[in-house]
Amino acid sequence: METHENAAFRSYVDVLLDQLKEHADRTVLRYLGDDVTGREFRASIYRHARALAMLGVKRGSLVAQFAPNCPDALAIRYAANLLGAATMFLPAIASAERRAAYIAHIRPTLLVAFAQTAHLVPEAVDARVVYVGTGARSRLDHLARVQPDLPVESCAQPDDLAVIASSGGSAGVPKASERSFATYSMMVSAPGRADRRQLVNGALAYLSQVLVDNTLLSGGTVVLKPSYDPADTLATIEAERITDLLLVEPQLFETMDHRDACRRDLSSLRAITHIGGSAPATLRRRAIARFGPVLTHMYGASEMGLVSVLTPSDYLSDPGKLESAGGRILPGVDVCIRRADGTLAHEGQAGGIEVKSATVAQGYRHQPSEAAHKFRDGWCITGEVGFIDANGYLQVLGRAADIAEIDGVANGPAQIEEALCALPAVRYAVAVATDDRACGFCWTIVATPWPGERIDIGRCMRAIEAACGAPVASSVRIIVAQRVPLTEQGKVDRDAIGKMCEKAQDGTESASGMSGTHAVSERLYGGIRAVRLPGRQHLVL
Repeated sequence: METHENAAFRSYVDVLLDQLKEHADRTVLRYLGDDVTGREFRASIYRHARALAMLGVKRGSLVAQFAPNCPDALAIRYAANLLGAATMFLPAIASAERRAAYIAHIRPTLLVAFAQTAHLVPEAVDARVVYVGTGARSRLDHLARVQPDLPVESCAQPDDLAVIASSGGSAGVPKASERSFATYSMMVSAPGRADRRQLVNGALAYLSQVLVDNTLLSGGTVVLKPSYDPADTLATIEAERITDLLLVEPQLFETMDHRDACRRDLSSLRAITHIGGSAPATLRRRAIARFGPVLTHMYGASEMGLVSVLTPSDYLSDPGKLESAGGRILPGVDVCIRRADGTLAHEGQAGGIEVKSATVAQGYRHQPSEAAHKFRDGWCITGEVGFIDANGYLQVLGRAADIAEIDGVANGPAQIEEALCALPAVRYAVAVATDDRACGFCWTIVATPWPGERIDIGRCMRAIEAACGAPVASSVRIIVAQRVPLTEQGKVDRDAIGKMCEKAQDGTESASGMSGTHAVSERLYGGIRAVRLPGRQHLVL
């Protein structure tokens, strides 16, 4: 189990173990109100490493977990990496059939499940399954408990596969991007503050794992919560004196609009980082008004790592930056904008965003053809459209699939969402491209009202036309709903929105005969209010 082959290379786990040893008596994790010290956590990692080795885990293995946000899940991951094995936190895909297919595609050597996640394990899985906190047999926690906590030398080599990260899966089944020990170690080694108290209430399968690693490597403390809830998030910030928090954008807007936002003491916050969407400027202004100048917007993805950032100081120095969905490109990151004809765009010209950095993933797990389209010569083809402005800031317009060029201008969801979110009755709105069976390409907008308010679709259409022009307004369909459908990660669920449209269309097809070019006409079909405005039908669920 011990080797000196890797003496010249120290992975992020080696650095982490050094930190835990140096701060043996300091709290590094808070879980369900209990403290875990550096000494306790370091011992747990070593015990789990010895237990995993007894189960045959070694360099080249893959340990996958259906992991709740708990210290044991983190210790198992670090232990597997210490042995030179790759690790993955699996996404909790809702469909049992898709979940089984995803695991078969990943092909783990060992699959770990917990009492909270045992139900996610498929009935037939081609991997050894062990459990933590549940089951009469195959108990990894029992095996680890009887192991000595003596140090275990690292077997990790720089080019070995270290971490497989899940994408958000907002458009369907998540992809799995791979990084070596050298690449992942660089990804999580950005300097941070030792007094950081990072709240992690998102699934470890996504960016949360990077935040945990970076916080612990910086000497900070991670507060683990089982899941996101707006009231609990606000209460935890106050009780735990949280300094740093990550929210995907629908969660940011839900948290800032929660009734507790005004009565909790949030003065400890230094940064609320939000990701995962275009974030209309109106909503960002509202967030700053609620939380103060702590808002940080990041652009990146599981495949490309972090690309650009807008910090609180950016917003303070130039309020116009609130209009940006990109930010200041980070040192060490190269970004180019490529036009449809393959040539590179000039300053201010829109095109496909391509990214190159030391933290770009090496590829997708067992998907060579998809990887060949996504990764070329060290560049990540993001599939998103944007431009670089005169100040060198990246401006992201959205996914290429959501962008339409009308009269020579690239139009995307951000402008549409901003026009709607500025209306007094609209609390939140998202726009994604879908296919309308009758009219072809369109943007489907899901708009949610403030409690007690009724969204006037005619007024929405006039706002879009005033902000974006008549051609854009004629290419939108609005669905008014109480909630925007979200993925497990909390991002907007594009697939669910598409299905919502299909279901609504199937229930209101007879409404297609409605006419009228000036007045709004409405009819009820199975509880769905179909509203016909010129050119397109809109739905109120």
